[in-house]
Amino acid sequence: MRITMIGTGYVGLVSGACFSDFGHTVTCVDKDARKIELLENNVMPIFEPGLDVLVSSNVKAGRLFFTTDLAPAVKNADAVFIAVGTPSRRGDGHADLSYVYAAAEEIAKAIDGPTVIVTKSTVPVGTGDEVERIIRAHAPDAKAQVVSNPEFLREGAAIDDFKRPDRVVVGTEDAWAREVMTEIYRPLYLNHNPLLFTSRRTSELIKYAANAFLATKITFINEIASLCEAVGADVKDVSRGIGLDNRIGSKFLHAGPGYGGSCFPKDTLALLKTADDHDSPIHVVEAVVKANDSRKRAMGRKVLKAMGGDARGRTVAILGLTFKPNTDDMRDAPSIAIIQALQDAGAIVRAHDPEGVEQAKLMLKNVDYVDDPYEAVKGADALVIVTEWDEYRALDLKRITSLLNQPVLVDLRNIYPDAEVTRAGLTYYGVGRGQVAADAKAG
Repeated sequence: MRITMIGTGYVGLVSGACFSDFGHTVTCVDKDARKIELLENNVMPIFEPGLDVLVSSNVKAGRLFFTTDLAPAVKNADAVFIAVGTPSRRGDGHADLSYVYAAAEEIAKAIDGPTVIVTKSTVPVGTGDEVERIIRAHAPDAKAQVVSNPEFLREGAAIDDFKRPDRVVVGTEDAWAREVMTEIYRPLYLNHNPLLFTSRRTSELIKYAANAFLATKITFINEIASLCEAVGADVKDVSRGIGLDNRIGSKFLHAGPGYGGSCFPKDTLALLKTADDHDSPIHVVEAVVKANDSRKRAMGRKVLKAMGGDARGRTVAILGLTFKPNTDDMRDAPSIAIIQALQDAGAIVRAHDPEGVEQAKLMLKNVDYVDDPYEAVKGADALVIVTEWDEYRALDLKRITSLLNQPVLVDLRNIYPDAEVTRAGLTYYGVGRGQVAADAKAG
């Protein structure tokens, strides 16, 4: 089938490349001429493992194209996907839908023939209704159906998620649109039939409900981790103990410094605004958002406490800046709040990240960025692991000890067994590992 993808950001580029790998002919459209030029030269605007190879192979096969010219790309398409950004609107937390509506208007002016218009962007309930109104206003005679098809891609594993999904949610009650969407996703049937058809509004809400629930799991185990520290319990064992219950499951039960990224922060806020607009508040999610914000600031205080409460003029080595490994995404990353808290306390911050430094430089000032984790540690008064990149999982701990001014390791991802760390001569502070045990080992 002929597919046009409006937007070459994270969702649009990954989705477009994967659709072309299924055998469809895909044209990705973006207003940013520089981005299109880079993509035509196989330079990826984002870091996602395997994406460059996927894009290159399908461009060479003549199935994947990039352009700034929307009209001809839409005119020849069987389906047009809207995959533009929906960031939180400044001031009120609502999703900014201006890019979605602008795309809808341009599509309406360009469609020529039967077209399914698919909202891939994460949008609040009822957005599809407004997109349809825009289409009808500008192209009243067009045979067009507006469909919701939210994405469920994890940064760092997006290609595998797209090709081997738990489910593909499609919101439409139109038989023809359903046929088109079934044909688009037909290659997935080799594994199983993952399609779930719902009404359009239901589909829109599924996306927000899913992300809010995952954010709740993360926040819940982080709150339990704080209790573990207070009572001398081990959150890793608590997580395993409750995660083995298949009604709960083990995923998203790893204690850490709080959630971040492009989805959970903005989607939880957008869900709360939708709930308020319909006089149906979701108090659980309200508590999650508040607790997660507090969590990030608390991690800064945790580092300061590990340093004896005084960081003025002292150097802290930060390993990991992105909100999770295998991405360069710095949006709402816990490292931002942690570093700012340390700088407010007078600390000098030296940081390393395999992929996120360029994005971090746009958000964090007065940080000494280095190219090697051991270079970050040299002469520091504490080492803090913020993001669990693979290359941080097997550090030479004895070398770390020899490089540090003070042998303090604050492991905010619980990568290391505390016994292994203390054998290397380091004082270890994990998350939810029990303050009593930490104090005993430190002594």
